[in-house]
Amino acid sequence: MKIPERTPVAISSDSFFFEKDKSNCILVMGVGNYLMGDEGIGVHIIQEMAKLDLPEYIDILDGGTGGFLLLSCFQVYPTIIFVDATMDGKPAGTISLIRPKFASDFPSALSVHDVGLKDMVEAVYLMDKVPDIHLFTVSIEEINPMTIELNQKVRDAIPKLIEKILKQSEKLHLNLS
Repeated sequence: MKIPERTPVAISSDSFFFEKDKSNCILVMGVGNYLMGDEGIGVHIIQEMAKLDLPEYIDILDGGTGGFLLLSCFQVYPTIIFVDATMDGKPAGTISLIRPKFASDFPSALSVHDVGLKDMVEAVYLMDKVPDIHLFTVSIEEINPMTIELNQKVRDAIPKLIEKILKQSEKLHLNLS
């Protein structure tokens, strides 16, 4: 039996975020620039997750380089899991989980999108309702402009990272219920 693909949600409209109660849902948001090689790993993860039969409590979002355009999702989801690349000096494909509270808790900037992401997280902490934020990072060694190809070690991390995201989501969902 072929599993129907779940199309990653685009951020062209805020209506998606308010069309149903998301109080028991977890948003998995991949961020990064898809056209910059390994730097786009967050988007690649969302594309791969779209092919899976995900639990109903998981929503996926290709956040791309959206920055402040993504703020509306913070108002409706109690828990958000980000996926992003980092140049942290660890071997390519290393997966880490960070619990960021402030922009300074995020890995060092890779490109323009990180400035927007860090600023957005700072803005979230000024809002009345602050979601539980988790950040999975994948270590990369370089940024390759104008390619969607991934380093083999980074590509090999995709199934492992998806498994970690699903386990983390299940654990977090049990706490929401």
